[in-house]
Order: sequence, then C-alpha cells, then structure tokens
Amino acid sequence: MGTWDVGPFDNDTAADWCYDLDEAAADERLPFIRVTFSATVDEPRLRNRLADRAFAAAAVVASQLPGGEPVVSPYAPDFLLDGGTLDVPGDVVPLALRALDRIVGEHSQWRELWEDAGLYDDAAGALQTVRATLLRAVERR
Repeated sequence: MGTWDVGPFDNDTAADWCYDLDEAAADERLPFIRVTFSATVDEPRLRNRLADRAFAAAAVVASQLPGGEPVVSPYAPDFLLDGGTLDVPGDVVPLALRALDRIVGEHSQWRELWEDAGLYDDAAGALQTVRATLLRAVERR
C-alpha cells in the first residue's frame, strides 16, 4: 500500500518499524529507538524510509511524555496499544528533536516527496504536533 496518510504510523515503513519495536525485548526497545534517531541525524542525505522510521519513533517517545498524544493507530506497537509503557530517559528527547528537525530540513527525501505531492504542509503539521510535545518536555527540564 505504501503511504496512506501523513501521520507518524501511516505508511508501510513505519508500520514495519513498529512491528520490530514491538517484537524487541523490553530492555532492547530504547536502544532500538536511539539507533533510529542517531541514524537519522547522521545521514547526509536523509532517505524517506529512515525518516518514516524516525517520525514513528518520535511519536512513540512523545506518547510517553506528559501531555503526549496516546498512540491509537492500529499500526503502532501493540505493547503501547495494550497499555504498556516506555521509561524515556532525558537524553532521548533531545535526540528525537534533532531527528525531527533533520526530517524537515535540507537534503531530506521525506520533505521532497511531500512537497512534490503538494502535501508538505499537512505532513509537516503532523510532525510539528509530535515535535511540540517533545519540546515541552525539554523545556520542563
């Protein structure tokens, strides 16, 4: 199917990433998320598939923060849909913000594809909702 909407879980790549996160042992989930963010930040020309994974990861992290939107998408990790949680350490949120900034920045295939489709404002708006939750968490610390 590919991509069906602009949300963090609304594409095959994000759904596959969520499945992998769900299948990971509980103590491996945060390292898995960190690797996703680090790869996104370090990528010179950000590929769309990596950006989709990082957007999903950021939404997962944001859902665990005060004021964060709970995940309700059937494509989100099942452990979260079943009421599970992640304890998000302080270093993860700034890394998530850097990844999101990279997604909407220069040299991002994610940005280019949404611009070409004429839907960049919608996609960036969905991303900014997640970013705002992360930013509030950083400002509280």
